[in-house]
Amino acid sequence: MPGWRGCPDQPRNDQIHSWTLVTNQAVESAWRVVGGSLMLAVGFLTATLCYFRRLHLCLGHWLKWWIGYLQRKFKRNLSVEAEVDLLSYCAREWKGDTPRAKLMRKAYEELFWRHHIKCVRQVKRDNYDALRSVLFQIFSQGLSFPSWMKEKDIVKLPEKLLFSQGCNWIQQYSFGPEKYTGSNVYGKLRKCVELLKTQWTEFSGIKDYHQRGTRCNVLFSDAMLEYKLYEALKFIMLYHVTEVYEQMKANKIIPRLFRLLFSRETSTDPLSFMMNHLNSVGDTCGLEQIDMFILGYSLEVKIKVFRLFKFNSRDFTVCYPEEPLREWPEISLLTENDHHYHIPVF
Repeated sequence: MPGWRGCPDQPRNDQIHSWTLVTNQAVESAWRVVGGSLMLAVGFLTATLCYFRRLHLCLGHWLKWWIGYLQRKFKRNLSVEAEVDLLSYCAREWKGDTPRAKLMRKAYEELFWRHHIKCVRQVKRDNYDALRSVLFQIFSQGLSFPSWMKEKDIVKLPEKLLFSQGCNWIQQYSFGPEKYTGSNVYGKLRKCVELLKTQWTEFSGIKDYHQRGTRCNVLFSDAMLEYKLYEALKFIMLYHVTEVYEQMKANKIIPRLFRLLFSRETSTDPLSFMMNHLNSVGDTCGLEQIDMFILGYSLEVKIKVFRLFKFNSRDFTVCYPEEPLREWPEISLLTENDHHYHIPVF
């Protein structure tokens, strides 16, 4: 009978359905376990990658900082930089179409084409930069002592002013930012002048230009030595002002620039010149134009300055002093504002 034949298949179908259900449940359970583990593994892997990425970034920043620190620590901090192409320097510094930028570009082109200046040395911008620019060229060119320095021991000049000329007011001399040093001023000045004499003697005795350049790089990366040299130059200027002042009191003929100096209310004598002008050099201001005259006169060099902001005027090129007494060696500077100076290279 048909109904009777179908009955034995029913338990078998139920058994198959049961097996299928169990299998599906087992597969689902296994998938949940595997999926959970897989998701956990993916999450762990993602977290690990993020951690190492952050660690890599941190290590990169740390390494970059240390590299920069070590470079700053051991790299020479040159106060007079290496030569760079003049027109490239101009293009970098004077962009745009402002009237001043256009004027500066024309002035630099004038230096390049008419005065044959091909490169420039940038000088550290501070209140010693005029002294630095002049002294660097004296040493790098191996110039010899001024004639008067060959006749006198400049190391003894501080004591000479005190004992021979009674200039006890020199105790108020300021070493740049140092406002007052009292009775110790003579010892400090003597050390500064002695260093200047030693270094000048050494550089003038080096005949090889490249060797002088190497020595200059060493010297002009030592801030403490530089500071002493510039203070020695300031004192040399003061000594000459004092000497010429004594000549003027004795009714002797003195250079016109010194008459101009003593005609000013702020520099009627050496003391007022020191207090109102020289003591500020290296601290709050640099050299003024009349100070440049005194510097050139004291060192017996003709300082030729290209004043770029005076382009297309008769004051574009000036010399300190204007009329040297003899055939003094010439050194050149360039300035964009009469406050900061750089060194042109022909």
